[in-house]
Parts: sequence; structure tokens; C-alpha cells
Amino acid sequence: MKNKALLVLVSFIFFTNNLFAQGCSMCKAVAETSVAGGNSQGSGLNAGILYIMVFPYILIGVGFYFWQRHRKQLQKEQES
Repeated sequence: MKNKALLVLVSFIFFTNNLFAQGCSMCKAVAETSVAGGNSQGSGLNAGILYIMVFPYILIGVGFYFWQRHRKQLQKEQES
């Protein structure tokens, strides 16, 4: 189980560069015209969207970790 979780985590870390966030249509149009005009702000906008998108998953993962740790402590107390 731990090996599968580690494999999924590593694959998310190494393959996130291939993902492209789907923002609103106005943001997408502005980013595309910005890149076409020679600016690099469009790619920065996309990176920012991906950065913000990661935080809910991190929070859920941390919450699950503490819940699991608490549950194991309760099981040890019940066994003793």
C-alpha cells in the first residue's frame, strides 16, 4: 500500500509540468493574446492556477495523515 501511494505521489510531482489548467474563457483569451504578443505573462498565469489548485489536495492529505495517526493511537490504547 505504501509503495502504491509513493508511486502516485512521485508521478504527480514529475508529471505536473504536462498539465494545463482550465481557467475561465476570459482569462484564457487574455493569456493567449499575451503570449501571441510576445509576453510571458500567460504561462505565469497558468503556473499560478496550478499552484493554487494543489493546496486543497495538500490540506486533505495532511488531514488524512493526522486522522490516521490518531486512529492508530486509539487502537493501541484499546489493545493495552
